[in-house]
Amino acid sequence: MMQVIIVDDEPAARRAVRECCEREGDLEVIGEYGDSRAALEAIHARPPQVLFLDIQMDSMTGMALARALDPETLPLIVFVTAYDHYALEAFEVSAVDYLLKPFDDARFKATAARVRRRRAAQSSSDRRLAFESLLEQLERGVRARADAQPRVLAEAGSRMHMLEVSQVEVVEADRNYVRLTIGRETFHARSTLQQAERSFQTQPMLRISRSCLVNMSHVREVSRTPRGDFILVVAGGTTVTSSEGFRDPVRQYLERLKLAPA
Repeated sequence: MMQVIIVDDEPAARRAVRECCEREGDLEVIGEYGDSRAALEAIHARPPQVLFLDIQMDSMTGMALARALDPETLPLIVFVTAYDHYALEAFEVSAVDYLLKPFDDARFKATAARVRRRRAAQSSSDRRLAFESLLEQLERGVRARADAQPRVLAEAGSRMHMLEVSQVEVVEADRNYVRLTIGRETFHARSTLQQAERSFQTQPMLRISRSCLVNMSHVREVSRTPRGDFILVVAGGTTVTSSEGFRDPVRQYLERLKLAPA
């Protein structure tokens, strides 16, 4: 019997995976989560053998969650996505599986069969290497698509402006709009923050709160508040602060940027 955890912020998607698992004789669902942080805590406390993981979630992407997993207890990961622009060819050539929403019973059964074969054949080190290979493939795909959407349309006052996505420093939710900051200028576009995150996928955007994305290529200073949240200052002078719920992902991102000791 393989223990399974499902992580997806859409209840219907979690139910679809759970019902498919229940039709398989050897997949036992021990937890399902719509919040990635709660899921991460549960996985650390009781690592499953198989993890069905949504790529795009509001609070923390599936990729970020996967990077935060303990490599010594890394489960077999099946990424679930509704977006074929996530370089699905990378999943095909790697040893990590994916499910493209919406999926049917036949596709799920094929995935379950691959999971069984990999569990029998792979060690934990094999799984780590497969995951690293996938990340490399995805990063190459992002670089190859760097020119796919170099600009976005936004408004300031009564005028519409074409903005280079690479120049946008901060993206913040503002009711039914997002506010885009470039230097001292701000622009608005009708969008959700999640939609904006997809539009800016060619940039190193980091979500630091439920309502704020920061283009880390523009960050010039980082400090901490007394309670431990991060204060980021971008090139144009705008200052934004991470929220408590996003403290760990910000810390982990910054840790990866540190120079290794001699």
